[in-house]
Amino acid sequence: MSRLYIASTALATLLLFSGYNEASENPDTSKATKVELDLTQLDENGLRGPANGKVAVSYEFAIPNTPENRKEVRKIDSTIQFMDGSKGRIQAGDGETLCIGSTHQQNYRAVLLKLSALPYVARIIECHFE
Repeated sequence: MSRLYIASTALATLLLFSGYNEASENPDTSKATKVELDLTQLDENGLRGPANGKVAVSYEFAIPNTPENRKEVRKIDSTIQFMDGSKGRIQAGDGETLCIGSTHQQNYRAVLLKLSALPYVARIIECHFE
């Protein structure tokens, strides 16, 4: 691998997980900007909070409601729950299904990155169950 490739990959990873979000400057810059969660608050287990009260973070996004899309999302994220008929804070539209997942899983950062790479996932936001 070239040094330039390694350096650019390292920089992209650092920006992704540092909480930097350039989406407001240019919404088409990176798939990583689709993840609108503060990952800096999460530990290696996907939990946040004080040592005696750590909790997982739930997130939500919408996908076109097709069997193929559901299968693809489920393959990436085993925590996903499909909430047909609910719009969520993400405002799932007609023909879409609300998806809710959890950071409390192995390799949660990689899971979020893979989900954000799906062309039909526009945004991933924190789910507050309001």
